[in-house]
Amino acid sequence: MPAHEHEAVTTTTDALARERAHLAASRAALRAMREDAQALDIRDVTANWVNAAVLQAQIDERIKALADLSHTPLFFGRLDYLHRVGADRAEGASGGAARSASAKGGGGRRAGEQFYIGRRHVHDADGDPMVIDWRAPVSQPFYRASRKDPQDVGQRRRFGYTGGELTAYEDEHLTDPTEAAQTSKLLQAEIERPRVGPMRDIVATIQPEQDEIVRSGLGGTVCVQGGPGTGKTAVGLHRVAYLLYAHRERLARTGTLVIGPNRSFLHYIEQVLPALGELEVKQATVDDLVAAHVEVRGSDAAEAAVVKGDARMAEVLRRAIRSHVTLPTEPVMVVRGSRRWRVPAYELEEMVTELLARDMRYGAAHEALPQRIAHAVLVRMEEAGEAPDDRVQNAVARTPAVKAAVKAIWPAVDPTKLVLRLLSDPEFLAAHADGLLTEDEQKTILWTKPARSVKSAKWSAADAVLIDEASDLVARTHSLGHVVLDEAQDLSPMQYRAVGRRCTTGSATVLGDLAQGTTPWSTESWAQALHHLGKEDAVVEELTAGFRVPREVIAYASRLLPVISPGLAAVESVRESPGSLAVREVADVAGLDAAVLAACEESLAQEGSIGLIAADARIPVLAEALTAAGHAYLSPGEETTAESRLTLVPASLAKGLEYDYVVLDEPAAVVDGEPDERTGLRRLYVALTRAVSGLTVVHAAELPEALEG
Repeated sequence: MPAHEHEAVTTTTDALARERAHLAASRAALRAMREDAQALDIRDVTANWVNAAVLQAQIDERIKALADLSHTPLFFGRLDYLHRVGADRAEGASGGAARSASAKGGGGRRAGEQFYIGRRHVHDADGDPMVIDWRAPVSQPFYRASRKDPQDVGQRRRFGYTGGELTAYEDEHLTDPTEAAQTSKLLQAEIERPRVGPMRDIVATIQPEQDEIVRSGLGGTVCVQGGPGTGKTAVGLHRVAYLLYAHRERLARTGTLVIGPNRSFLHYIEQVLPALGELEVKQATVDDLVAAHVEVRGSDAAEAAVVKGDARMAEVLRRAIRSHVTLPTEPVMVVRGSRRWRVPAYELEEMVTELLARDMRYGAAHEALPQRIAHAVLVRMEEAGEAPDDRVQNAVARTPAVKAAVKAIWPAVDPTKLVLRLLSDPEFLAAHADGLLTEDEQKTILWTKPARSVKSAKWSAADAVLIDEASDLVARTHSLGHVVLDEAQDLSPMQYRAVGRRCTTGSATVLGDLAQGTTPWSTESWAQALHHLGKEDAVVEELTAGFRVPREVIAYASRLLPVISPGLAAVESVRESPGSLAVREVADVAGLDAAVLAACEESLAQEGSIGLIAADARIPVLAEALTAAGHAYLSPGEETTAESRLTLVPASLAKGLEYDYVVLDEPAAVVDGEPDERTGLRRLYVALTRAVSGLTVVHAAELPEALEG
């Protein structure tokens, strides 16, 4: 070996040894931070058991957040700045530490400072940062710096890991004109790494256009249109993590929530935020949000669900609730001791008219009216020379005469009973749906057999959303600081309203793909969706670079776009390694199961997870075939292991999930399983784009025309 080559190898080996030493030291520092938290004695700082319980809970969460995940890299990159970093950015880097952030043991130090970028902040015994949180201002150039705009970064280093062991690094000299720009092999390998288990974070691979969305401010709502494999879900989750870092105190008070399409999806993504040190973010489906009102035991035909989910139902409910208000025709006579105080009907009418004009919540107005009447009585007392105070006003508001008047004028309304009556009483519905719903639409949503009571009713998911709307018309729904809404294209207008009222005073991150809308009420435009959500001023961003789905697979699936979503840009795969695509036709239905099993066995010979996706009606048949062939299989959402990597996925639950290899059974059956062809083709588009390494399509029936040839 020539001497200069030997020197280069030695230098590289030495540098790798130094980086491994820094990793070991950082892990030791993290353990020390955790031990310090565990050693805290709350008895010296708390005066009572309530404070002690609160503080102990906070310490427990801190200890949990400081856990060192052995197979998760503690840091994934390093920035070598050309100059010293400003105090504000250094403090942001260290989570408030006053010292500058000169990293130790990195080697090859430049005139500025070195920062190791990782999933969480780690400091040594002196408080000097050893790993910088990826969300800190000083970390931003790791994602944004380029040769055109180096942002004072001389060198960017990426690290490669096998399991939890640091095995490689790769340098990019952003200010060296002699070095040719080239794609990072470590970055590409991380993006294309096989998928086993739940969704991972993408903190090491965030791209500049994704980072802009992640770091957008808390005050505004962002809507992300992204095709399959563009990372929109990961971007939304990382935005939550960033907002919690930048606005922790505020969001700790107001709360955050991630809303997904179903439980399988939520289970798939549930480890992303904990891996980033965020343990307090709640997850739910839209059905979970409205489940507090009634138990959902029934279902609607598609036609009924579409009408119940229409935004016009909000006005029907508003009319129905306000119909309970009756303008007074009799005065109120209040007896106080030996005196009688009279509030005439015309004055009561003015109060009621004014409350109606203010468009207050029905329940708030119900609470305000007795106080208005009582105040009118107090005015008369003062005019008569008395000196009543607030206690007298409250006492007057509770008198039988005032209570009786309020009950007659502005009675309390039970939202659930109101919806029950609307769906059971044709005349009541017709009176409040006049000019809003046609007679046919009214007949569509009326129950054929009206329920006798709230408890006996077989409420549907759409009914629960109506009750949630009615409840908000009576009493304001609690608003959170930030809400992430994923697979948003599938929501009805009334579901958007249900989500929107939970972030009326906060912001939202809306994620979805119009081409993947598979419900009869799916939205056709983001402007429409954002209007119903109450976030019309949201910024709409589009992600078109595909990082997960192979070029061959996304090109094949994109043949459907002109039919299912005309005008929508196709995803352009930026993956360098080729994927695999096979379309296999069998002679008849009898040979279909065997061909599918053979395709699954071929996929199982590869590394990673395998998803067998089929029309819902085909799932029992394929389950029986897999069992007979001795293949264990999982259900969507169950975690894959080395022993069990095959998941049998109904097409209706495939959205948002990813598998290294996908076997798609009978596309025609997937299309035919939906109420109309367009929805069926959208469902097929979803199924075709779940693979991140290879796709095998097996069919006996003819393929949709767009996929032929």
